Amino acid sequence: MGRNLAVIALKSELAVQLARRERPEAVDQMIEVQRIARESQREVRDVVRGYREADLAVELEGARGVLAAAGMDCRVEVEAGRVLRPEVQSALGWVVREATTNVLRHGDARSCVIRLTVPAEGAAGAASEDGALTLDVENDGAPGAPAGPPGSGLAGLRERLAALDGTLEAGPLGDGRFRLRARIPGRQLRGLEVRA
Repeated sequence: MGRNLAVIALKSELAVQLARRERPEAVDQMIEVQRIARESQREVRDVVRGYREADLAVELEGARGVLAAAGMDCRVEVEAGRVLRPEVQSALGWVVREATTNVLRHGDARSCVIRLTVPAEGAAGAASEDGALTLDVENDGAPGAPAGPPGSGLAGLRERLAALDGTLEAGPLGDGRFRLRARIPGRQLRGLEVRA
């Protein structure tokens, strides 16, 4: 991006000089500036799209790796009865990312369990009677009281989940354990492809 902006600046300066001398090459230079600017816009859109979307499988594996590297025992348990739509995967990927950050940042966790339960079509599991998808991130070593004012991370997750009629709960469970739970109702999962 930096290189492209530098080239745009140089080529537009050259085009100005050529135009002042009434040289026809000025038009060619400006056509090239337009091409590079469009290419840069496309690159920025790709970067922003990648930032806004989170891949659930990548985030789960990343969480396991980061927490293990920090010396924690991290288990990832996935019970998936079907494939999730991209917008559901993205929202849950952001939940995993934020929860992992919070586990590292707050308290002194030694263990963490990330559990994703996606019931099969029409199923009502023990974890959720209405066939809802649940994602739990539970860790030990949570402080007795919050270390400071709440950040914007959980509020942002609530907004992402609300777009899917989902909810987010976060709080202590006792004995120094903390759980973050995301739920997306079964009606939002209807019509998803069933895993073979």
